[in-house]
Amino acid sequence: MTKPALQECDILVSGGGVAGLTAAALFGAAGFSVLCVDPAPPVTEADRPGSDLRSTAFLQPSQKLLDEAGLWTRFAPHAAPLQIMRIVDAGGPEPEPRTIRDFDAADISDAPFGWNLPNWLLRRELVAHLAELPNVDFRPGTGTAALFTREAEARVTLSDGARIRTRLVIAADGRNSPMREAAGIAVKTTRSGQKALAFAVTHPIPHENVSTEIHRSGGPFTLVPLPDREGQPSSAVVWMEDGPEAARLAALPEAEFEAAMTDRSCALFGPLRLASRRSLWPIISQTAARLSGERLALVAEAAHVLPPIGAQGLNMSLADLACLRDLALARPEALGDREMLDAYHAARHGEIMTRVTGINLLNRASRLHAQPLRDMRAATLDALYAMTPVRRMLMQMGLGMRD
Repeated sequence: MTKPALQECDILVSGGGVAGLTAAALFGAAGFSVLCVDPAPPVTEADRPGSDLRSTAFLQPSQKLLDEAGLWTRFAPHAAPLQIMRIVDAGGPEPEPRTIRDFDAADISDAPFGWNLPNWLLRRELVAHLAELPNVDFRPGTGTAALFTREAEARVTLSDGARIRTRLVIAADGRNSPMREAAGIAVKTTRSGQKALAFAVTHPIPHENVSTEIHRSGGPFTLVPLPDREGQPSSAVVWMEDGPEAARLAALPEAEFEAAMTDRSCALFGPLRLASRRSLWPIISQTAARLSGERLALVAEAAHVLPPIGAQGLNMSLADLACLRDLALARPEALGDREMLDAYHAARHGEIMTRVTGINLLNRASRLHAQPLRDMRAATLDALYAMTPVRRMLMQMGLGMRD
């Protein structure tokens, strides 16, 4: 039996999540021929089984990259701007606010911190955009089965038997990345024992483009603005808790769950009402030992996973893609060679490790149960907020800005 003929492309993207689809759009816009594959077709409707009910806040640097990829015109009509990041400490004996501090984007920029969109909608718009790019081939329902590399090229066998010759493989295939495993790149995984509930709500009090993160114990309860839903203000919620408590909450009848989440939100937006199903996600921290191998670059969750705090996850992934794109355009004739991929690892690995460490420290502080430690957390927030240069520096660091 003869083998299928080799197909060729400049770049093969393994993974059709938001990061993988964005990679295909970005490198397609840069003029490279791209094949993007994923074993599971993307779910592009909110109410279908398997839809991703989380949302993504694209921070300023990410919005610029999306614009360069030709995506922002599709995303903008659906995006809710995030002008203020509000930190609420509700760590007293009763679940009520005792410290509220606003970090306003106007203090450092003329633009909002970012813009929030539901993940299922991002997939819908990304798939529609890729269909318009003649040099991008998206094959949902097809995965990667094998990887063979040598100095000059990579060869990838797909789950349908197709054989691909490519100059660069971008692994955007998740925390259990098959391409990372095939390349023998090790990962370090830390399990926090937490889970996150993700869902959408409506509420009578408008969010006024304020993203609100409420700290008590178990992890933050975060409400991120969404566009109005059926005339009601709406927000995406990520509620982090210790694992057993998160499982208990996920199993509550709807009315009891709504009462619990309203209580956990300190009723800052009035009674919260579920506007979607609930999904439950394990919280881990994970980093790859290297971000590259021969003819292979790891991006997004194949490279780093961290708790959903501070909108860092996908924005770090887009920073990976921006770095790779810039290196590719600087020497397009050397796409995927050792020098390019070593430069990618050197440029991103240190910053990733720093951000993962910082987010893990914030998560530990948010989980505190002992009252004296929660009191110390509130005092630290007050002290940092009171120092204007420090407050501005923290906001700039959160956006990934550099002076």
